[in-house]
Amino acid sequence: MLKPLTQAGDEAVAPDGKTPPSTKWVLASLSLSMLLSSLGTSIANVGLPALAKVFAASFQEVQWIVLAYLLAITTLIVSVGRLGDLAGRRRLLLLGLLLFTLASVLCGVAPTLWLLIAARAAQGLGAAIMMALTMAFVGDAVPKNKTGSAMGLLGTMSAMGTALGPALGGTLIAGFGWRAIFLVNVPLGILTFLLAYRALPVDRQGSADRAGFDRVGTLLLGTSLAAYALAVTVGRGRFTGLNLVLLLAAVLAGGLFVVVEARVASPLIRLAAFRNAVLSSSLAMNALVSTVMMATLVVGPFYLSRALGLGEAQVGIVMSAGPIISALSGVPAGRGVDRWGAAVMTTAGLVVMATGLSALALLPGVLGVAGYVAAIALLTPGYQLFQAANNTAVMRDVAPERRGVVAGLLSLSRNLGLVSGASAMGAVFVLASGTSDIASAHPGAVASGMRFTFAAATLLIIVALAIAAGSRALAPRPALDAAREEA
Repeated sequence: MLKPLTQAGDEAVAPDGKTPPSTKWVLASLSLSMLLSSLGTSIANVGLPALAKVFAASFQEVQWIVLAYLLAITTLIVSVGRLGDLAGRRRLLLLGLLLFTLASVLCGVAPTLWLLIAARAAQGLGAAIMMALTMAFVGDAVPKNKTGSAMGLLGTMSAMGTALGPALGGTLIAGFGWRAIFLVNVPLGILTFLLAYRALPVDRQGSADRAGFDRVGTLLLGTSLAAYALAVTVGRGRFTGLNLVLLLAAVLAGGLFVVVEARVASPLIRLAAFRNAVLSSSLAMNALVSTVMMATLVVGPFYLSRALGLGEAQVGIVMSAGPIISALSGVPAGRGVDRWGAAVMTTAGLVVMATGLSALALLPGVLGVAGYVAAIALLTPGYQLFQAANNTAVMRDVAPERRGVVAGLLSLSRNLGLVSGASAMGAVFVLASGTSDIASAHPGAVASGMRFTFAAATLLIIVALAIAAGSRALAPRPALDAAREEA
């Protein structure tokens, strides 16, 4: 019988130094939570054409099935992380799993498109809780010298969810119809809930900030993030008056948020935390890396189909190479972080990524599909290594009562990078291709856009390397530890 852990971090170590069975069950429940939240994103994309036919809707309308999920996560992930610090991470994660599962049922039985979109937003709230608190729980259940391995495992499960989604979704739609892509989450959600209920460590008593939850700050931050996310996604790549209004609203709400956080007794985010060189640089690097990785998802399909002439099935097979390699490299990357240290592995991951991006700009033009896959095979392990090292550097020594909000900030920086990358890197690709209609562009123009886009992506990773070097120079080890405790 599984017994819940009652202590955190270093107490969860067996006498022989190995991970105790109870901790392995905790990691199993956290891994399934990460898998579900990632699957919820990728499995819906493949169903958009079928949903457009079923509901007689335009592409712009059914696109909100994906956007509602992503917007809910982006807008709320920091707030739910902080709420977990205050109310208890175990009970909130269980609530998130329950909400995700029930929302999946609503998605599967939705009679109208707009009810489906509303249910997807609720599902996104559950996913935000799951994403933020899985990383926060690592500090409660895993010894510090195994943090990198745990982060690598979570990265592997996230990649598996991303890789599994399109294939599983296509199979379910073909065999059972579109409702199955949402209902498949129900048995998985119930299994994860039961496992988490039995395995997760009980919530600490008396560690919460008694001043309460920052409702005004939460509202302002959510408004700012939602406005920004909408500003870079609406308009189908065109910058209109609506985009400008949304950006101005994001800036205004963000400015008010900073003012409020400087004055309230219990802020959602302590502004002093950003004086921590490790935290600030890690968030900046995370956003840059996510922006770059989105380029492979935005540019890759067009290059493979238009420039290399692959069919849809072939494009799907080639595009699945990245997530599969990422899933296989996550755990080894985490073990490397535990052995050689987060700082060294962060730099190593970025160097490998820069090499892979340079290869993406050059090799496909020479070797075709083989060159593309070879470059991806170099890029994705570097990405996993960076993720495991960067997350470990931030989360390993965070004070227990702040783990939720810091994990939320890490996830937020990743989501903002993905949202920004879809807009910015897509715009770079279109500009470099010299045409506004990529779907019918000349293969040579698409190839030129590909080279320029990944050359620009390489420069962004070089910027991330400079940030990593500056962080180490500004934050000697003793000061770094104290700053993390303040965060």
